[in-house]
Amino acid sequence: MTSLKNTLFIFIFISLSSLNASGTQSFDEAYKNLNDKMLREDIKVLSSDEFEGRAPATEGEIKTINYLRDRFKSMGLEPVSGNSYFQSVPLVEMEADRNMVLSISGKTYSYDSQFVAWTKRITEKVVVKDSDLVFVGYGIVAPEYQWNDYHGVDVKGKTVVMLVNDPGYATQDEQLFNGNAMTYYGRWTYKYEEAARQGAAGVLLVHQTAPASYPWGVIKGFTGPQFDLVTKDNNMSRTPMEAWITLDVAEELFKRAGLNFREQEKAALSRDFKALAMDLKASIEINNKIKKSYSNNVAAVVKGSKSPDEYIIYTAHWDHMGVNPTLEGDQIFNGAIDNASGTAALLTLAQSFMDLKVRPERSIIFLAVTAEEKGLLGSAYYSQNPLVPTAKTIAGINMDALKFAGPMSDMTVVGFGKSELEEYARRAALKQGRELVAEANPEAGMFYRSDHFNFAKYGIPMLYARGGTTHRELGEKHVITYTKNYYANNYHKPSDEYNPDWDFRGIVEDLQVYFHIGHELATSDAMPNWYKSAEFRITRDKDLKSGN
Repeated sequence: MTSLKNTLFIFIFISLSSLNASGTQSFDEAYKNLNDKMLREDIKVLSSDEFEGRAPATEGEIKTINYLRDRFKSMGLEPVSGNSYFQSVPLVEMEADRNMVLSISGKTYSYDSQFVAWTKRITEKVVVKDSDLVFVGYGIVAPEYQWNDYHGVDVKGKTVVMLVNDPGYATQDEQLFNGNAMTYYGRWTYKYEEAARQGAAGVLLVHQTAPASYPWGVIKGFTGPQFDLVTKDNNMSRTPMEAWITLDVAEELFKRAGLNFREQEKAALSRDFKALAMDLKASIEINNKIKKSYSNNVAAVVKGSKSPDEYIIYTAHWDHMGVNPTLEGDQIFNGAIDNASGTAALLTLAQSFMDLKVRPERSIIFLAVTAEEKGLLGSAYYSQNPLVPTAKTIAGINMDALKFAGPMSDMTVVGFGKSELEEYARRAALKQGRELVAEANPEAGMFYRSDHFNFAKYGIPMLYARGGTTHRELGEKHVITYTKNYYANNYHKPSDEYNPDWDFRGIVEDLQVYFHIGHELATSDAMPNWYKSAEFRITRDKDLKSGN
């Protein structure tokens, strides 16, 4: 195996001599010369066994973040803040004792088969005792949709029962929320956060496969160690108990309360819905094992020539799933596609910007975040503790698990219809003869499942677009086969390894689109925003007004 020192030497040489001459190219030349040479080598290194699956807070992390730092430094990029390329991210791992029991007015329910619960509070024990149950519909407060399921009810100290997804999905009414496409308010993470803001002691989220977009088996997967950020208050602002219950349990609880679940589910679709006391009380004790650690985001910047205090940001998560010593055979989760590919793309794009003979007017940040696989934690920490003001962060592009299916006649935008960045993407894609298309299953809420979402929550317009649906030469069927094969055989498996036979043509074109968008934004004074219908528009407008 090539040693890390030798590999780094090779890349320092490449960085200084690649693409004819560094800092001498026009945008058109740099765009045309963007290729897969560096991309291949970075993916190969980052996904090698030497990096041990790139798990946070391991030797694999140390190798990864040092490699990224040295690569950025060798290209001439500077730290974003101070003298360090690293942003320390405090993490906590908590594992709840599986022997917990949920008791509701004298009847007990079984962990795993009937409910799954945990606490985000960083404490060894939480107790919820005789907490009144209140049905709050979808548990949503959305001023832009004139919707408040908590209107007229005080749930402090109570346990709220709520439905997953949002009323738009349930009705398929395009005039209600976003119709079939899930909004932020439909995500279960939002529902727990809103319940905490309302002062609830607990949350019972009713699982249904279609609106959740996954079966109960996925919920059961939440029963292992859970990771979170360490906050100043040790997450004591969160509800003591967060839980899912099965549909069967929900229907039985409503019956015990003298209510019909299906009737109340229908009533919750109206803006006039009123929360209902269920005359039942919930109790639970959750015991935790706690382990704290630190990980790191890696950030570097190409300083702007005219407006260096305004920023375009490219993001990708560097982490993967590490090593599982209990497996027979290959135990290393190399994560070549997920997400050595996106991390390597950061480096390739950084080099492309450094190759320009005319430096962009605005600054360009390249941010490799940690702990995406643990719950988007690195990006969450950055968005809560930004290295540059959010109001000065013009826009961003996220890259996660690039698509090695070949050249496409289109480009898929996840969260299609949310921001004006799509207009920039449309122009960049058109240059390649491609069109933008929406994701196939917007009801699954994929926009809320990668790192760009945390930036969006704080108002920053973000684009998550990649690949497409139709291969230019082999058609749509080829892409469907590629996608099914990846998720069935390689996704989150040790087999996600670098393959020299991958077709990089489509990846290079995607990177050219990202390069085009970033360069256009960085050489203008444009301020793209969310469309007025997007749930993040209000936050962005307030942020820009305050200038923070």
